[in-house]
Amino acid sequence: MVTRTVPAVLLLLLVAAGCANNASETGAAAPAPSSSASDVVDLPVPTAKTSGPAGEPGRPNAGAKTITGTVTAGVEPNCLLLTDDSGSHLLIFDDPAMRSDAAVGSKVKISGHAEPGMMSTCQQGVPFVVTAVEKG
Repeated sequence: MVTRTVPAVLLLLLVAAGCANNASETGAAAPAPSSSASDVVDLPVPTAKTSGPAGEPGRPNAGAKTITGTVTAGVEPNCLLLTDDSGSHLLIFDDPAMRSDAAVGSKVKISGHAEPGMMSTCQQGVPFVVTAVEKG
């Protein structure tokens, strides 16, 4: 019985020694920094810009175009689409106030430019940054 107890006690001591936190040892891992409200950083929200290269604000992008059609709802909430001969366009508004002029079912004429590389959760159409909306 003693022969079984000695290895068990030794194993227990080794495990306890391995778990001990001895900060005086060199190379000991530092404790993880605690998280606090001061660690939160507010990042700016990206917005669509219609300006050209740096130093030329207000110059429309080279791909500017006008599309006419009827606004339809996308499969995801808050996604608006406009379809023309070139395909389906996901409407991204440069100015959120313009969104009310492009309600689902309304006929509109929009101006803007395509942003095919823009990420979206809408899963439909090529993102089209709208810079102007005309009802009709």
